[in-house]
Amino acid sequence: MASPYRAIFAAPGTLAFTAAGFFGRMPLSMMGIGIVTMISQLTGRYGLAGALSATLALSAAVLGPQVSRLVDRHGQRRVMRPALLVSVAAVSGLLVCAQQGAPDWTLFAFTACAGCIPAVGAMTRARWAEIYRGSPRELHTAYAFESIADEVCFIVGPIISIGLSTIWFPEAGPLIATAFLLVGVVWLTAQRATEPVPHPREQHTSGSALRSPGLQVLVATFTATGAIFGAVDVVTVAFAEEQGHKAAASLVLAVYALGSCLAGAVFGLLHLKGEPSRRWVLGVCAMAVSMIPLQLAGNLPILAVALFVAGLAIAPTMVTTMALVEAHVPRTKLTEGMTWTGTGLAVGVALGSSAAGWVVDAHGAGAAYAVPAVAGALAAVVAFLGYRRLRRPVPTREGQDDGHIQDQHQDGERVA
Repeated sequence: MASPYRAIFAAPGTLAFTAAGFFGRMPLSMMGIGIVTMISQLTGRYGLAGALSATLALSAAVLGPQVSRLVDRHGQRRVMRPALLVSVAAVSGLLVCAQQGAPDWTLFAFTACAGCIPAVGAMTRARWAEIYRGSPRELHTAYAFESIADEVCFIVGPIISIGLSTIWFPEAGPLIATAFLLVGVVWLTAQRATEPVPHPREQHTSGSALRSPGLQVLVATFTATGAIFGAVDVVTVAFAEEQGHKAAASLVLAVYALGSCLAGAVFGLLHLKGEPSRRWVLGVCAMAVSMIPLQLAGNLPILAVALFVAGLAIAPTMVTTMALVEAHVPRTKLTEGMTWTGTGLAVGVALGSSAAGWVVDAHGAGAAYAVPAVAGALAAVVAFLGYRRLRRPVPTREGQDDGHIQDQHQDGERVA
């Protein structure tokens, strides 16, 4: 491990909570694609599969920020464990109904309840922010490490989820994802020493963290970005099936995540100067442009190469996003603010996977790669339109003094 990464783990408890966080975030990459694979295996209906994946993402988009807001007020342990029980029960109901061929409405009902899954990535990032507050270089590296962990999950998760559902039995992918969630959340919440101190209601300003204009830009852009991810997942599974190698879809999607993982590892070693908002816009534009070559992929090897190149822009953009979130939301609402970016992604994944599923059913997988291309163009447009909001000086926020805000903003410009 390179020295900047080794240095951040010098703080006690960091290795343990990142290990727990890795298990807990595995469902992020496994559950949606697992549902798509399960339903397509059982029914052959990609439209239904995409709609259920979209329902899960929309449910997480609605419930996730509310869970995180409660976490900011009451602590991770007191909130995440009850939310975990709801999620596990809902996924169990979904699997039983799918296996028994129950009516479609039951599948949608249980999938909607399953969206109560805690945002484990936001929880671990909040722990890093608590430990390295005032140490911008270490926090930058920690956020880069978190992005690497996300991408490793997206490398390993689809392989496990799609592989088990196609080789073992259709429900195996979502089932194992639920097991990962159970282990990760219980382990993480058992670690009290690194848990951020909760902020009671009286310490909170009125309203949501989403009132921040800068956060609104990030969430809106990430909605379009999420549509890229959701569409790519669904279309790649369908494309691989058309090529006669459906199980290979997990490997192709793993290559996509590998590109992001490698880029994130390098980005975490850098301490770039200049405005992080400008770097963020460039990253979003790079993600948009990278969708164009997918239209030309005629087979799985070419598609894998195109997706690897496309993945190189993801992690650096995500790392910069977390730095911008920290600079634009109050400290008492940091977990909620980070979750809102995930909410934007979730809404986008819902829209992208649903649209891609219908296009696959109507016109085939080759034509459906136009969906992520359109989503990428929309993300770039929104990022350009909102650029000025991200450049505005950060106002004084409750829970922090003026000097701290000014120093944090300057640090973010140096290293984010």
